[in-house]
Amino acid sequence: MLNGLIVVAALAAVLLAGLSGQMQALTDSIVTSARGAVDLAIGLVGLMAFFLGLMRVVENAGLTRHIARLIGPVMSRLFPSVPPDSPAMSAMILNIASNMMGLGNAATPFGIKAMEELQKLNAKPGTATNAMVLFLAINTSALAILPSGVVAVRASVGSQDAMGIFVPTWFASACASIVGITVAILLSRMALYRRTEPAPVALTATSDEADLSDDTVGGPERTPDPTRRWVARLFWLVMVVLLAREAWSLRDQVPTDVLTQLSGSWMLPSLVVVLMLYGWVRGVQVYDSLVEGAKQGFEVAIRIIPYLVAILVVIGMFRASGGIDLLAGLIAPATSLIGMPPEVLPMALLRPLTGQGAFGVMAETMTAHGPDSLIGYMVSTFQGSTETTFYTLAVYYGAVGVTTTRHTVPACLAADTAGILAGVFIVNVMFG
Repeated sequence: MLNGLIVVAALAAVLLAGLSGQMQALTDSIVTSARGAVDLAIGLVGLMAFFLGLMRVVENAGLTRHIARLIGPVMSRLFPSVPPDSPAMSAMILNIASNMMGLGNAATPFGIKAMEELQKLNAKPGTATNAMVLFLAINTSALAILPSGVVAVRASVGSQDAMGIFVPTWFASACASIVGITVAILLSRMALYRRTEPAPVALTATSDEADLSDDTVGGPERTPDPTRRWVARLFWLVMVVLLAREAWSLRDQVPTDVLTQLSGSWMLPSLVVVLMLYGWVRGVQVYDSLVEGAKQGFEVAIRIIPYLVAILVVIGMFRASGGIDLLAGLIAPATSLIGMPPEVLPMALLRPLTGQGAFGVMAETMTAHGPDSLIGYMVSTFQGSTETTFYTLAVYYGAVGVTTTRHTVPACLAADTAGILAGVFIVNVMFG
C-alpha cells in the first residue's frame, strides 16, 4: 500500500503543479526536501547513539528483565508472538513510556531498538510482522500523558490556559490508541494479510541472533552494591532539594506554567540519570556500555537515510503543489458538519505527513486565532494526540530494512483519523 501511495502522491503533485503554475515551487521542494531528509537523519545520529548506549546500560544491568516481569502480562497479550523475556518487550515499553511523557527524543532510539529486536524474530526480513505493525500503530496513536512541547508553545503565544489541552489530549490519544490497536489486530486476521504474514522464528538456546539466556536477554541477574546504592539515594535526595528550590523560585508564576517549565527541563535529564545510576549501582561498566551501544546508533542513522529521502521528498512535492490545500477545500463542507472549522483542516491533513510542517501550522494558527480559541484548542489537541505517521514508518522500518509494510498504513491512518475525530469531539464539548 505504501508503494501505491508514494506513486499516486508524486503523480498528483506533478499534475497539480502543472495546472496551477507551481512547477518551480515543486522543483525547489524536491531539492530542499532531499537535503532536509539527510540533515534530519544526521541530526538523529547523536540522539540515537546516546540513547541506544543507554539502552545497552539498561540491558547489561538487568533492568529489562524486571520491566518484563512487571508489565509483561499486558504486553504478552498484545504481542503473543514475542517472548516475554525478549529485549524487544523492554524496548517497546521504554518507547511507549517515553512517548507518553512527551520525551520524543528518547522514544525514537528506544523504538528503533525495539524494531531491531522484533526483526530477530522475523523469518522473512523485509516484510513487517504482526508485532511490528501493532507496535507502529501504538506509536502513531501517540498515547500522551504530558504533552509538554505543545503546552510550551501555547504558553509562548500568550495562552492563559496553556495546560487546558491535557484532558482533550488524554481523551483523543486514548481513542486513537484503542482504534489503532483494534484495527491492527483485526486486519492481521484478514485472509489478505494472513497470506503475507512471516512465520515466527523458532528461538533456541543456541541461536546467535535470539539467545534467551540470562547473558543476552535482560542482562544477567546482578546484586546491587550497598555502598553505591546509598550514594544513589544521597544523589536523589540532593536532586529533590534542587527541584524544590527551583520550584520555589518560580512561586510567583501561574502553577500550570511552573509545572510545564519544570517538566520540560527536568524530565529528560532525570530519565538519563535514572538509567545510568541503575546500571552503576548494579556494577555495570557504564562508559563501556554507552560506547558499545552508541556504535549501533551511527549505523542505524546511515541505514534510514534512503527511506527518509523517499518519504520526505514525495511529501514535500505534494505539499508544494497545493495538494494539501486542495484536499482541505474538498472535504471542508463535510468536516464542518461535525464541528471541525475549515481553519484546522491543514493541520489535520499535515500531521500524518510532516512533523515540522504541522508544528509550524499549529503555531501560525494559534497566533492568528488565539491559543485559547476553539480553533487554538483544536490544533493543539491534534498535535498532542497524533503522530507523524509516514516519518515514523520511514525511520522505524528503514532501520531494519522493511519494505513490505502489509497492513501498517491502514492501521496507522485509522489511529490518526480516530485521534483527529476524537479531538474535534472533545474540544467542542469542553470549549465549543
